[in-house]
Amino acid sequence: MDRTPNYRFATEKPDHIMVSISGDARTSMTVTWRACSDIVDGYIEVYEKDGEKTRFDAVVKPFKSDVNVSNIFWAKADGLKSGTRYYYTCGDSVNRSEEYYFDTQEDDLTKFRFIVISDHQKDDDHYDPDYSKLNAFLKDVLKKHPDIRFILTAGDNTNCGQHEIQWNAMFEGMKGIIEHVPYMMCCGNHDNRGFREYFPDEVDRYYAEPAEFFNTQLEYSYPKNGPEGWQTENYSFDYGNAHFVVFGVNEPELVNDWAAEDIDKCGKTWKLGSYHFPIYYSGPNLANDDAYPMMRECMEKLDILFSGHEHNFSRSFPIKNEEIFDKPSQGTVHYELGNAHANPPGTKTCDKVWHSSFYPQEERVSMYALVEIDGDKISLVANLDDGRIADECLIDKSKDEIRPYRVAPIFGEGRTRMFYKGVDLGLCAASTPPVEKDGMWFLPFAVLFGFIGAEVRREKGRVFVSLYGHHAEFTEGSSVAQTDKGEVDLGAEVFRGLEGQLYMPVDSLSRIFGMKWAYAKRNNFITVEHVSEDHPVPVQP
Repeated sequence: MDRTPNYRFATEKPDHIMVSISGDARTSMTVTWRACSDIVDGYIEVYEKDGEKTRFDAVVKPFKSDVNVSNIFWAKADGLKSGTRYYYTCGDSVNRSEEYYFDTQEDDLTKFRFIVISDHQKDDDHYDPDYSKLNAFLKDVLKKHPDIRFILTAGDNTNCGQHEIQWNAMFEGMKGIIEHVPYMMCCGNHDNRGFREYFPDEVDRYYAEPAEFFNTQLEYSYPKNGPEGWQTENYSFDYGNAHFVVFGVNEPELVNDWAAEDIDKCGKTWKLGSYHFPIYYSGPNLANDDAYPMMRECMEKLDILFSGHEHNFSRSFPIKNEEIFDKPSQGTVHYELGNAHANPPGTKTCDKVWHSSFYPQEERVSMYALVEIDGDKISLVANLDDGRIADECLIDKSKDEIRPYRVAPIFGEGRTRMFYKGVDLGLCAASTPPVEKDGMWFLPFAVLFGFIGAEVRREKGRVFVSLYGHHAEFTEGSSVAQTDKGEVDLGAEVFRGLEGQLYMPVDSLSRIFGMKWAYAKRNNFITVEHVSEDHPVPVQP
């Protein structure tokens, strides 16, 4: 059946009206809007209630999308008074918006609240994306919490951000909200995703680097302080006694260098970040190689890193250099937000060793995190739209503690635990833990690979394993493996260990199969990772 897309094209009247922080939140506010290409100039008029109006002219740039050309306007009101409500209109001399308002930040602010949301894209109908439920959800949140200062996202604000129809639907879904609450977006992988052909079917998916439509529409909405060539999708801003770093999903090494320096010089009590991909994830098949170890330096300077992508909720213990701790001063808390638009995760999710709290959110519900900073304390409440609370915690810097109390796992001497992508191998590995010999770690890889779903064949004194497109055969007493890459020197002999299983050096095995591994000394466990997100299933002849 032929369908006509609902493009929601720009007209002469301003729309997509949004306030955002692009400078000092105490004395400035930026207003962004859109109009058709016939409208070539614009300005905002800003005033206190019944006060004199001040005009601020807009920067105007064309936005050439996949289906249309419109003009984007950015006007920054500055020289404002702190802690003051201002009213404004935007447009040109003929086509003016309705009256809206925004509030500037107070001086010396140390107590305030904001919300964080993620993955509120809508993918059920790319002809006419419907964000009306998101609109109703967020308006209800604002009604419950009228004092929130801004909305921070963790990405995937749209489903396919290289197609204008998606942005137009999303902005329509934010009407009545972002005209007065600053909307600070993080760029997710869907926000820079596109297709060579979008109608009637999606053909040839690609990811824009940089995130073209995101950056073009929001060029002056956010601080232009990110790394050269990758600004807008990477930026930082201050609010009260907190510093926020918003990461894009491209060029991790360059972004790391910028963010590490940016965080070091901020001088704020709280250092918070938003990055779309979770580093300590909850999916059974996810990987974090697109960020770690390249961005570990900057991310481990943060108190909390918000993330999304998986559409479910988890909160980690403080983590640093793969080790899991109890006190907030010892590491970064990774806070994976559930989805904000009743978008259940596409894959199953599971609790991991690094999680202090976990909720799969496979129900069709929406979530937001209410965050309150009060001096050296920060509280985070993960709320569902039906009134339930998925998680609640308080991080107290003065006492160096997180409540409710949870103790990070520490496994006993001689009982080193083995995990794959953070999952405990459970019963199948209960009596075959890793073994350290002469400073080298050995694992019963047939046990591990069987757990993952690899092909495993055991014969007397030897074992054959095949996984992720590679295979290898190991022989007891030999330091050489026969692989699809030829003979590989293992650096140590295969030996028969616990429960009669053959043990191989983990470092060599990881290289053969393109894996990585780490030993968390404090916690006494080894975790093995693979970049593939495939779901290995043994073949049944």
